[in-house]
Amino acid sequence: MDFFMGIKGKDFVLVCTDTSAVQSIISIKQDEDKIIPVDSHKVFCIAGEAGDRVQFSQYIIANIKLYSLRNSTSLSTKSVAHYARGELATALRKSPYHCNLLVAGFDEGLGASLYWLDYLATLHKVNTGGTGYGSYFALSLFDKMWHPELSEDEAVAMMEAGIAEIKKRLVVAPPHYIIKVVDKNGMREVKRV
Repeated sequence: MDFFMGIKGKDFVLVCTDTSAVQSIISIKQDEDKIIPVDSHKVFCIAGEAGDRVQFSQYIIANIKLYSLRNSTSLSTKSVAHYARGELATALRKSPYHCNLLVAGFDEGLGASLYWLDYLATLHKVNTGGTGYGSYFALSLFDKMWHPELSEDEAVAMMEAGIAEIKKRLVVAPPHYIIKVVDKNGMREVKRV
């Protein structure tokens, strides 16, 4: 039942996930933050089995930090996305991770970028993306409303409209959501819905 969405704007990326931790039909908690900071200007929105979600994100983040320490440089958002994709592809043939993710970030000189990655190691650079039952309703709305010069206020309004549509139309809609933005100033929480 995990769900996340992302919107790339002119110079930022806005991401949103539900805050529910569930196992089958049991709700375990309602305050799980599934937006994981990779570094000050990059985040993972990650959905899937709780163990895979935590283990995979910690593994990737630790290796990215190790690379940065060894080489005295940080990876771009594109590089992080491709590294995560490579690790998912390798694991797919051994012991696969059942998690989907959005990689969102802001790089100096390159701007904002958003990548969608699924558990089969399919990687796409997208303007709007999402996973989960809720994304079926929200992504069609985002396709209609998105434009290249999108401002942060417009993106927040789009995200709130998507959440409202999910709460209205999806029987198993999660009750709470968290919205964060990544831009030149780093990552920050916009609001909880």
